[in-house]
Amino acid sequence: MFAGVDGQPAAVRVLEHAVATNRIAQAYLFAGPDGVGKQKAAMALARGVLCPAQGCGSCEICSRIDGGNHPDVRTFGPRDEGDRNLQVEYLRNEILPLTKFAPFEGRAAFFIFPEADLSFPEQHAEAANAMLKTLEEPRPNVSFLLLSARPDSLLATIRSRCQRVRFGGLPADVLERILEEHGVASEARRTAAALAGGSASRALALTQDDRAQRILDWALRIDAALGASSKATRNAGVVLEIAEELARSDDRDLVLESLAMFYRDVAGRSLGLSSEALYFDHPATADRAQTLSVAAAAERAGSVAALFDALRRNANPQIALDGFFLGLR
Repeated sequence: MFAGVDGQPAAVRVLEHAVATNRIAQAYLFAGPDGVGKQKAAMALARGVLCPAQGCGSCEICSRIDGGNHPDVRTFGPRDEGDRNLQVEYLRNEILPLTKFAPFEGRAAFFIFPEADLSFPEQHAEAANAMLKTLEEPRPNVSFLLLSARPDSLLATIRSRCQRVRFGGLPADVLERILEEHGVASEARRTAAALAGGSASRALALTQDDRAQRILDWALRIDAALGASSKATRNAGVVLEIAEELARSDDRDLVLESLAMFYRDVAGRSLGLSSEALYFDHPATADRAQTLSVAAAAERAGSVAALFDALRRNANPQIALDGFFLGLR
């Protein structure tokens, strides 16, 4: 039933038990990073309930579900424009009326909301409150599946009405196998998998046009500009130029993640630990471990994490990056 959902044994066990015992929740919150199988699991759950063979994947019912042509399995993503939140009028006029008459054909109906945190954000609570009223008055055999990489962005009242199913990042070996299945060369798989944050979709995107290698090289260029000496002797012009370049880059977050990995690996190398991490066996790691103490490497990794937090709180990227590069010890 869930054969296509890789690397999520805990989530699969929860959903398999629900199907086997015929105890499908009225609302689920599939919580976990993007690109780890939440959408696949949602479709597999629908197939498992509606298919007479519990999700064979080849019958007419399964084919219609996979093709988006089954009246009892409907997917509603966020808008393509603006803040992407679902408008309350659309929810009330186009979506919720369907729930009053579903299921239409099978014994159950599933309403799937990918990126639910974008569709129902806290700052636009009108649609979320309309959805909440429906969740508080559940109809039999109708299930809502909310998929989110940022579940805490949903209203607490919405979260409280859902059974949470946790999805973790995919292990590196699973990502590398997926990349191999997509024909990615072996030398590119490890770098892409390490930078992907457990996401198969991100790993695949990173293999395009040597993107992962460029990100790795950029992180090493940043470290070379920062050096191992005090900030007083650092070339401010060079680091500010890199900061400006990074502030404009679409790969900014990935470069910073890669830089944090590098400093963690430097600390691990200094401590004599063995690791399969991205940079552990890179010559630059051994060189930096000779000039940067464990405490300094750990401090730099922590500084990158603090920078991430500031950027997530909508700090001005240029100002935040300038402060990071000039202030890092």
